[in-house]
Formats: sequence, C-alpha cells, structure tokens
Amino acid sequence: MNIIKKIFSKSRSLNLEDGIFFDKIQTILGFPPKNLDHYRKAFTHRSTSKITPEGNPINYERLEFLGDAMLSSVIAAHLFNKAPQGDEGYLTKMRSKIVSREHLNELGKDLNLIQFIESKVPVQHFGENVHGNIFESLIGAIYLDRGYIYCEKFIQKRVVTPYVDISRLEGKVISYKSLVIEWCQKEKKIFHYDIYEDNGIDGTRYFGVKLSIDGKVIAKARATSKKKAEEKASQRTYFALQEKMDKK
Repeated sequence: MNIIKKIFSKSRSLNLEDGIFFDKIQTILGFPPKNLDHYRKAFTHRSTSKITPEGNPINYERLEFLGDAMLSSVIAAHLFNKAPQGDEGYLTKMRSKIVSREHLNELGKDLNLIQFIESKVPVQHFGENVHGNIFESLIGAIYLDRGYIYCEKFIQKRVVTPYVDISRLEGKVISYKSLVIEWCQKEKKIFHYDIYEDNGIDGTRYFGVKLSIDGKVIAKARATSKKKAEEKASQRTYFALQEKMDKK
C-alpha cells in the first residue's frame, strides 16, 4: 500500500510540475503548446549530458540553429514588405540590427527565459549570450511544435510589434568598430587597435585598448574581453569624430 501511495504521489507531483511549466510557456507564447518536450529541450544546457536512446545529444543548440533561421526568415519577409524602397544591402543591414546578439539577449531577458534553463552549471556562470541563445531555441521549439504560422505569430508579437520601427532602426548603430573601420577605409586612413592586458587589483582579468588613427591615439577603453574593449574604444572614437564621420 505504501508503494502505491508513493507512486501516486510522485505522479501527481510530475503532473503539477508539467501544469506549471505549461501555464508559464503558454503565457509567453500567447497560445497553448502541444508538445512540452520541445520546450523542455529548448532550455536544456549541454552540461546535463542528456542523450536520446540513439545516442544523440539533447540540448538547445540544434533548436537554436533552427530558431535563428526562422527568426531571420520572418524578419526578412517583414522588411521586404514594409521597405519596398530598400535594396539587398539595406534590407540585410536592417535585419542585422533587429537580430543582433545584443537585441536577442534583451529579448531573452525581458521574457525571463533563464528561469527555465536546466543545467549543471550555475546560472551566474553563464555569459550574456545565453539569453539570446535560448530565445532562438524557443523559436525553434515553436516551429517544431506548431509550425511556421505560429512561429511567425510569436515573432510578430514579441519582436516586430514592440521593437521594429524602421525609421528608428535606420539610425541605430549595432557595431561602432565596423563603423570606424568602414569610415577609415573610405577616407584612406590607417587605424590600429593596440590590445594589452590591464588587470585590476581585484584580480579580475581586463583588457585595455588604444585606438589610433593615422598614428594618433583617439580613444582608450578597458573591459573584461578584447571584443568589448575594442567596441568601447570604437564608440568613444565615434563620439570624438562624430562630426567628421557623419559627413561620410
């Protein structure tokens, strides 16, 4: 009798857990999911080392690939229809601004998707990009679960309607480094990023960057990664030379 009670109790607990997950996912999606397994996989980190009976890994990385493709497809179609004057280069640049890693990370954070992640790595050890990664994997799960129409519906609701303002996006800079390099190449100026370690007294590893143009240091920056330091120095360079660069 005790064994039966334990089995019954465990069954009810699992059903309750599924019910809570279902309700939370439905709130985020705006429609009921059909197969919760797709969504559980969308939040499974590779550190869990889960595999299928066939030996294939179970984690969100493949869904992330699929979601990235679906997101790009829906955004591309939207821009094609809403910006009939735009050529291929314009449309590509606008799509890049919408699906930038920074923006996807913001979307993942806004939906608090990190609450669902299953991992053997503490959440605080994840980098910023995990938020955008699981946002894309969620889109991949929607496609597998409900198909393209529902996938498009979700992207329209969560990305296009609240964030895609074409006139505003036209003036948005997604990479100051690219902007600086493009301007230097056009103006035939020689630029150089001097990168060096600049560790602090707290033991944290930092990188310093000096950005020179035609042999003159224009800006300096410091960050916890080379990429971030370069971008910060590029941003400061843009603000220092904005009047000249905006005339390009």
